[in-house]
Amino acid sequence: MSKIGFIGLGIMGRPMAGHLLDAGYEIITVEHGSAIPRELADKGARVAANPKAVAEQAEVVITMVPDTPDVELVLFGEHGVVEGLKPGTLVIDMSSIAPIATQGFAKRIHEAGGEYVDAPVSGGEGGAINAALTIMVGATQEGFERARPILEVMGKTITHIGGHGAGQTCKVANQIVVALTIEAVAEGLLFASKAGADVAKVRESLLGGLAQSKILDVHGERMIKRTFDPGFKIKLHQKDLNLALEGARSLNLALPGTANAQQLFQACVAHGGENWDHAGILRALEALADHEVGS
Repeated sequence: MSKIGFIGLGIMGRPMAGHLLDAGYEIITVEHGSAIPRELADKGARVAANPKAVAEQAEVVITMVPDTPDVELVLFGEHGVVEGLKPGTLVIDMSSIAPIATQGFAKRIHEAGGEYVDAPVSGGEGGAINAALTIMVGATQEGFERARPILEVMGKTITHIGGHGAGQTCKVANQIVVALTIEAVAEGLLFASKAGADVAKVRESLLGGLAQSKILDVHGERMIKRTFDPGFKIKLHQKDLNLALEGARSLNLALPGTANAQQLFQACVAHGGENWDHAGILRALEALADHEVGS
């Protein structure tokens, strides 16, 4: 499986495709509004006219696009992947999308003669750059074994969660935990700052105790330094929490913390922050407190 179609060269997809090129795989992609990144072109990435043409040339097709409708369009739209799918082609969706829709996509790819794997990721831009992503896989055992050598090039922790859609279910759970933890870090630092404490020293102390987390480490520093360039955009985390809340309704679940985090993200969007890093949730809390961390 040396020829890989990679569709979606955004903040995450660009370094992921770069790692595959470095590992010796051939990459075929499509241009979307602009030329492919120079560093990928210099490494030999080739451009096809559309997703159908990508699938015609590749043994594996990876999608890394923003949302459920984007995956559906790439796979099943006009000149989509399914039109060029060869028997046995492995389709790996690494986007974060709806679990139920994923099950439907898997069925359609299987009926077209392919093998489908949902493999959403966690770890953000840093994890993508450092090939240290956590990858949550929904697939048959055969599909997982076929995908694993490719996933190992891009990630460090790769777990076969279960059948089709299980990887996406795990990713939704991940995004719930991440959102609530970012909110908790923001509230803690805001409280410390309003009370007059040195927030940098507060963060340093908390990193040595039970409150320690990667989010306190990475996003706590972002909040203190006020570096809100993404990272992972608020509008994308909103999309993931929508999946969580829609799923909760269908399961008759109450997720009050998730709903609250979503409202804080929406407050950020109302202030022009849809493209802030999700650590920017702090700004919504600051507006409520009429106080800026570190001031």
